[in-house]
Amino acid sequence: MPPRSDWSLAREGVTNDTIGRLIKYTVLNPALTLPLILLGRYTQRGNILAAEHGTFFKHLKTVVGLGLLRSVSAWLDDAVTNNWSNDTYVWSQEVVVVTGGADGIGKIVVHLLAERGIKVAVLDVQELTYEAPPSVRYFNCDLSSPSSIKSAAAQIRSTLGNPTVLINNAGVARGRTILDSTEKDINLTFKVNAFAHYYLAQEFLPHMVKNNHGMVVTVASLAGWLTAPSMVDYASSKAAAISFHEGLAAELVTHYKAPKVRTVLMCQGYTRTALFEGFAGKALYPETVADEIVKAVLAGKSKHMALPETAWHIVPRVRSMPLWLQYSIRKKTSNLMTNWKGRQVAQPSEAQEKKDGEGLLGDEKVEDSTVLVGA
Repeated sequence: MPPRSDWSLAREGVTNDTIGRLIKYTVLNPALTLPLILLGRYTQRGNILAAEHGTFFKHLKTVVGLGLLRSVSAWLDDAVTNNWSNDTYVWSQEVVVVTGGADGIGKIVVHLLAERGIKVAVLDVQELTYEAPPSVRYFNCDLSSPSSIKSAAAQIRSTLGNPTVLINNAGVARGRTILDSTEKDINLTFKVNAFAHYYLAQEFLPHMVKNNHGMVVTVASLAGWLTAPSMVDYASSKAAAISFHEGLAAELVTHYKAPKVRTVLMCQGYTRTALFEGFAGKALYPETVADEIVKAVLAGKSKHMALPETAWHIVPRVRSMPLWLQYSIRKKTSNLMTNWKGRQVAQPSEAQEKKDGEGLLGDEKVEDSTVLVGA
């Protein structure tokens, strides 16, 4: 099933994004509004209508100006983030790595790519929760372990070839306050949500740089811009992932001279995956997030994305708001994790240390794998 188009009604129903897209494609679309101005200026009938409805045409000119400004800004966004260069992806020859692709958002991303016959390598410690399509290969990997990442990367190169697209989708959350977090909680969160991005890039990026062709997708979170109580380590690790994306985009041009290697950032809000079960927030469907990730990958261009889309105009700007408002907003998010009971399993690298039960959540039992669900 192909990703949904911009014109499709969201799975979440009529949302602020629905209204925003409607305005973008109509009122703020110069292709629709500019002809009205031209007709009002250069046709006899248009002159009469413009004179009779002066206030309307005055506002119409404002709308056209805003639409043109938005279009120019969007064009500059695309040109600058892609370093004024184009590239071609031959999907029958590309190799895509998806971390945390055994379930959740990653699972859907894998299926959307596999439907096109694209070769996909899934890195996860959890076994696949589905039957692998013909073009998909599973590689067991503990993303909290640099040595496990190195071993899995070598296996991918020897079986599928050098990856040209890396999708850093895996994520974990512990759901504890700062004082309740153990050393293992904090280490696990940062190792999977941030450090693994570095180790994976060190494995796969050199080939992309050498060929000036490839893409690194960072699946972060709106939490990287807005921290909430009881998820400070998660939010901090996602903020680190956002910084990784931003710094990588700059280094590709300034240090590695590889301007055609693309960087994509996805910052989504609460998504209906097992990782955030019980989270008290408006929920996105994982299919919605996966659709946007795959559309960006198939477009072969660098891109910044936020879901809901309207969050892009609000959440990253919280830090620039007056302090009284910033602090009030963060305090009001304290109820988000009250009933959270996201799925928790121990990492293989921690199993030995946790055999006595240290650091487990509630009645949690040590298992052989962790659930790396993108969130």
